[in-house]
Amino acid sequence: MFEPTVYIVDDDNSVRDSLSLLLKFRGFRVHEFASAEDFLEAWKPDWRGCLLLDLRMTGMDGLALQQVLTDQGSRLPIVFLTGHGDIAQARTALKAGAVDFLEKPIDHEALFTSLNEALVKDSQLQFEEQRLADLGGRISRLSERERQVMDRVVAGRHNREIAAELDISPRTVEVFKARMMEKMQARSVPELVKLALEASQGQLD
Repeated sequence: MFEPTVYIVDDDNSVRDSLSLLLKFRGFRVHEFASAEDFLEAWKPDWRGCLLLDLRMTGMDGLALQQVLTDQGSRLPIVFLTGHGDIAQARTALKAGAVDFLEKPIDHEALFTSLNEALVKDSQLQFEEQRLADLGGRISRLSERERQVMDRVVAGRHNREIAAELDISPRTVEVFKARMMEKMQARSVPELVKLALEASQGQLD
């Protein structure tokens, strides 16, 4: 797992170097790229942190890189930088999920605030991903019958209804339900419903 890092992508060497020095001085971990293409060639899905991305670059521009990363499933938060931004571009970037859109010359405190917001967002996304992975692991440990019982409990069926649908006794339903609740680490039916909804939403996302 990579440590949270600010990935700077800017084709202006002087801007890239000054940003890197500034951020390192403020305690940020930094990795620099001279182009969107270089970043894409190196990028790994498990990178953590945020992307500090120049809007206008030779070759692929910032908005195009944002779209490619989105298409590839990246959830790395992005802070855009531009010396020639306009409202339409800012709207496009923010609508696509960018954390902020900053104009050069950059106000340092505004930059630090935006980067910290992006890093917090990434940390929250990582926590959600880990939670969903853990939840998926719990569900995968259910037997077929336990999963059938869970689906019906979540749908609001009572034990006798579940027994009739599965052609087993109510007592057997209770046994499978108890095992299922233990494996799901659910202390109550409402908590089980919440977990099931979270798992379902995670699959949709």
